Amino acid sequence: MGNRLADALSPYLRAHADNPVDWYPWGEEAFAEAARRDIPVLVSIGYATCHWCHVMARESFSDPEVAAILSEGYVAIKVDREEHPDVDASYLAAASAFTRELGWPLTVFTRPDGRAFYAGTYFPPRPVRGVPSFREVLAAVGEAWRDGRDDLDRTADAIGEAIAAASASRTEGELPTSSRLQDAVTELAAQEDPVHGGFGTAPKFPVAPVLAFLARSGTAGRELAARTFLAMAASPLRDPVEGGFFRYATRADWSEPHYERMLTDNALLLSVAADLASEPARSDAVVPVARGLIAFLTGRMRVPSGGFASAQDSESVIDGMRSEGGYYLRDAAGRADLEPPALDAKVLTGWNGLAIGALAHAGQVLADEAAQRTARGAADLLLEQHVRADGTLVRASLDGVASPARATLEDTGMFAGGLVQLATATGEVSYAVAARALIDAAASDDDGVPTGEGQSSPFRAPGGADPVLVARGLAMPEDPAEGATPAGATACADAAWRLYALGAGDRYRELAERAMRAVAGIAVERPIAFGGALELMARMAAPLVQLVTVVPDGERGGGGGADEDPLVHATRGHAASVSTVVTEGEARAFAAAGFELFEGRTARGARPAAYRCHEFVCALPVGTADELAALVTDA
Repeated sequence: MGNRLADALSPYLRAHADNPVDWYPWGEEAFAEAARRDIPVLVSIGYATCHWCHVMARESFSDPEVAAILSEGYVAIKVDREEHPDVDASYLAAASAFTRELGWPLTVFTRPDGRAFYAGTYFPPRPVRGVPSFREVLAAVGEAWRDGRDDLDRTADAIGEAIAAASASRTEGELPTSSRLQDAVTELAAQEDPVHGGFGTAPKFPVAPVLAFLARSGTAGRELAARTFLAMAASPLRDPVEGGFFRYATRADWSEPHYERMLTDNALLLSVAADLASEPARSDAVVPVARGLIAFLTGRMRVPSGGFASAQDSESVIDGMRSEGGYYLRDAAGRADLEPPALDAKVLTGWNGLAIGALAHAGQVLADEAAQRTARGAADLLLEQHVRADGTLVRASLDGVASPARATLEDTGMFAGGLVQLATATGEVSYAVAARALIDAAASDDDGVPTGEGQSSPFRAPGGADPVLVARGLAMPEDPAEGATPAGATACADAAWRLYALGAGDRYRELAERAMRAVAGIAVERPIAFGGALELMARMAAPLVQLVTVVPDGERGGGGGADEDPLVHATRGHAASVSTVVTEGEARAFAAAGFELFEGRTARGARPAAYRCHEFVCALPVGTADELAALVTDA
């Protein structure tokens, strides 16, 4: 038996390399072998920091007897859902026909053509409370394959047809008004846990995209966002030593968390913190949490290349025993002699884009130049190593080695959005130019690309869907629903809107509007599942206010110290759709690159000048913070 996972890029696959199971990585070879032997396929999907994935690996996949059963009757494929999110999405959709308890590890049985006929999640080594053991499942599936093939075929065909039918229709709605968006705020407020904060009961997730929407939704929304954020920050969901938030809590009071720490959650929560920190009334409570998140991302989650790891594990080894969360239950002194839980060090393009945007935004609001330097380092790494010569993106890399997995739409949108935010924060136009190229490559000029809710989006992944899925008719339109992160189409629309606000042209506004019309109706009806889309629609519904402060060349504004010009300081905290400080040379570079907001913007001799615009119609420039405040009062 060969070891096909030993050289895999994914740390999750490498962790299974020494299993007695004859694992295949995702690819054509496994399905060809299943067809040759006429046996079913086991597709086992998980990720490196998944607790129950670890458990099932120890209980079942490390068992030689289970491995022998698999070797005799199945072809076994191991998939990292973070490396292949489209594969995960396709089989999650199929698994929903068999269980409501979707999650990971995801255990799917398919025909040699890849079509699923049975699925579940974690199966224990012995039957527990009505859940069959993994061996029992293998025996039952094997018997059905031998004696009931016709029934399995009908099941597999019906599931495939149902998935195809669910994404066949297309409908669009109107973009919601500010009043309609307030209905979504009201719906979320009705779901608030008045005792412990957050939404619903257990388990509880941070739902960072929802908090981002609320933070931009008037007084009631901001108060709800702040209550929830500060409740989580004061709870066991947040590590008080290293500053990061855990994935979710199993109890309503935010206790007993699942201790993995995801790059996505912490990047998005940093963006929320930066938004909330701009209000003086709550900055004293929010800013320390924001700075803790910056420290966690820049200190704990960075890998030697300069990018960010996808996650940190929940388990560590303490006194020779594996411990779930034991490291995090100790204070700083208690951790000093312990090896921290392992990082999943693969660098995901889209998730790194979220971290780049969050650090750029927070660095601007908090005048933290170190955070911005870290964001620039990650952006430069991705532009060098994750953008191919043909302009398509790499999905993931590890130690500089690129994964063969196809980049998804979220990679394009999240990376482009992060680059625009970095350009705005640093005054470096090259990042905005790179973001524009990414969005141009993903923009469709036809009637749109179907999404998983029967809508149409103007965006599609430039490299196309996973070829193994495509060959088997299993590739799915992207699901526009959002949980922990914005959907790919939403992320692309967000980047397009940011480009429009910088003056890239009406085409980018139209792209963003088309994408959001595709989900407008369902987003307002189900706000807990569409936070990212609602946050963007809230920005689109609000007045477009643009503030550009230009300083003389060589005097960019400093890092927020006591010597910082008051007008530059006021610009950083200004409540505007776009708020940026650039030198005269940087303003000229933006204008030359086609960003009309910067045309004709100059300093006043040796003094900064602020240009406050509404939908690109600008007031006369002002030279002091008091004059800028007066402009806001008169608006």
